[in-house]
Amino acid sequence: MLVGGTEDSVWGERGESQKEIMDYSDLVLWISLLYSCIHVLLILARKESGKGKLPPGPVPLPIIGNLFKLGDKPNESLAELAKTYGPLMTLRLGCITTVVVSSANMAKEILQKNDKAFAGRTVLDAVRALDYNKASMVWQQPNSCWRQLRTMSNTQIFTTQRLDSNKELRWKKVQQLIDHIGKNCKTGQAVDIGRAAFACTLNLLSNTTFSVDLVDQNSESAQDFKALIWDIMEEVGKPNFSDYFPVLRLMDLQGIRRNTTAHFKKLYVLFDGLIEERLLSRASSNSTRMNDFLNTLLDYKQNSDDNFDIKALLLDILAAGSETSSNTLEFAMAELLRNPHTMAKAKSELLQTITLEQQVEESDIARLPYLQAVVKETLRLHPPVPLMIPHKAESDVEICGFTIPKNTQVLVNAWAIGRDADIWPNPNAFIPDRFLDSQVDFRGQDFELIPFGSGRRICPGLPLAYRMVHLMLASILHSFSWKLPDGMTPEDMDMQHKFGVTLQRAVPLRAIPIQD
Repeated sequence: MLVGGTEDSVWGERGESQKEIMDYSDLVLWISLLYSCIHVLLILARKESGKGKLPPGPVPLPIIGNLFKLGDKPNESLAELAKTYGPLMTLRLGCITTVVVSSANMAKEILQKNDKAFAGRTVLDAVRALDYNKASMVWQQPNSCWRQLRTMSNTQIFTTQRLDSNKELRWKKVQQLIDHIGKNCKTGQAVDIGRAAFACTLNLLSNTTFSVDLVDQNSESAQDFKALIWDIMEEVGKPNFSDYFPVLRLMDLQGIRRNTTAHFKKLYVLFDGLIEERLLSRASSNSTRMNDFLNTLLDYKQNSDDNFDIKALLLDILAAGSETSSNTLEFAMAELLRNPHTMAKAKSELLQTITLEQQVEESDIARLPYLQAVVKETLRLHPPVPLMIPHKAESDVEICGFTIPKNTQVLVNAWAIGRDADIWPNPNAFIPDRFLDSQVDFRGQDFELIPFGSGRRICPGLPLAYRMVHLMLASILHSFSWKLPDGMTPEDMDMQHKFGVTLQRAVPLRAIPIQD
């Protein structure tokens, strides 16, 4: 955001003249920029005229195209437009041709049948801050370095063997969450569900990565860290003139890249300290080798010719992992509190499977089909990344009689697919029972439910998210009953969301735990 100030000076004749010159210079600059944009649009139009038929879409306005169609919640706006123009829809966002996918069938065409052709990334200007995009697994183009990093993360941190070996750590962090909630239970105070879940997930990830806790569950540090991560997600998710008109990128008119740079620097200072401490430890002959992801990254960097920034990968893991998992838990609890009969059914299943004296274990998840259905239904209605990370066509691709030209941005609207009335009866209602007799899963093969994506760009952290979300949700439901604070009823709950790269509740969920 650009913040302007006031100037308390009195302009004389010389000042007035200077002001007129400045105004004229500004006018010339904007006319030049406008001309450049028109020129780029005309070039693009000429290039595309011979490339076949694009999917249908709303008629773009001169220069700005369909930008005004996005609104402050693009996932909802694009879902409405798809009802008119179809599940494969073209929009002109400034100078950028964008194809929006809004159905399971079209998602399968893009993410499975033509996976390689759409494996590229449209890099948003916000993530160019500190060259983050060049080392991030999320934003990097599908090159050899990206493939090696994906392989390393899949074999060193998210394998079944590694996850099984860390299950005691996850159990310990969930017990800390239960202890925190228990303190509020004794005093009758409401718990900020999202904040508590965020601290639990962040400390799990930081222990897996650095072997340390980053925040204290009982202090403001968790809230501060959560706010910082959301600020990043919000900035990256904002409509940005620098993305729609690349000629404006150097100017950063909205200050989005500057803001993101400031947020990144705060995290990078933390990472620098942890990395330096580890390097000193590795150099010492008396130190014990830490078996965590940071050591794996340092080994890889030491033995590889690839010049990449470890801090970008650490940001991928901590920011994306903690934000998405905690938001999913918060949405799940909100839906259960809003549907008391559903919460009662979930608690009943837990009591029939695990006695009150027992703690929930990861091995119990397989015996809790209704709990699994609750998580699936939450991910259907509230996908962690509603528009997914934008894909880019690596070549011209024919899809259902339409041509998607090379370099076209492709947005997959997971939020719209999850609420498609042609697939889901009563699509806006929270009905976990719909999954009880269904084989539909969210691991990337059933395209009516793809909250983590699919294909070679599927979220590598899905196996960990699966274990963590189920374990946290089962544990807090099994250990406590819950009620809304201040006499609030389920009908009073605000279920609106805020849009960023990730989806977050507009109003943080607070609920009072009651000891069972």
